[in-house]
Amino acid sequence: MVPEINYWAVLLAMLSSMIVGSIWYAPKVFGTRWARLANVDMTGSARSAVWPIVTTVLVSFITAWVLAGASAIAWHFYEGSFFVGTIVTAVLLWAGFTAARFITHDAFEGRPTQLTTLNIAHELVTVVVMAIIIGVWPPAGTV
Repeated sequence: MVPEINYWAVLLAMLSSMIVGSIWYAPKVFGTRWARLANVDMTGSARSAVWPIVTTVLVSFITAWVLAGASAIAWHFYEGSFFVGTIVTAVLLWAGFTAARFITHDAFEGRPTQLTTLNIAHELVTVVVMAIIIGVWPPAGTV
């Protein structure tokens, strides 16, 4: 079975990731603190940001696509509200994969706990916003 996916919702969710990241890592929000904790030099040229941005777009699309597919599968299994199922699916995937993996890698790399917390909180906000978009715009035939 191939899950039903609304690709317009996936594209909007991908874009939302870029917006959330732009706000989250803005210098006046968490950007300055993140740069200090991660030892990142924020004075680099715009040209040096091209590959990280391209990578972010691709990874954000994959994340939104997987979330949309997993949400459709979960909805078929549990039924009920597609919106609620999408939010629950996003939080469970975040906790089980993203947060758990960040915590493990950061512990072995000796990264500051504040950096890990900042990054996993960003990922939670990102996937919840994606879930809201995907949840309010389900694929045809699912609700």
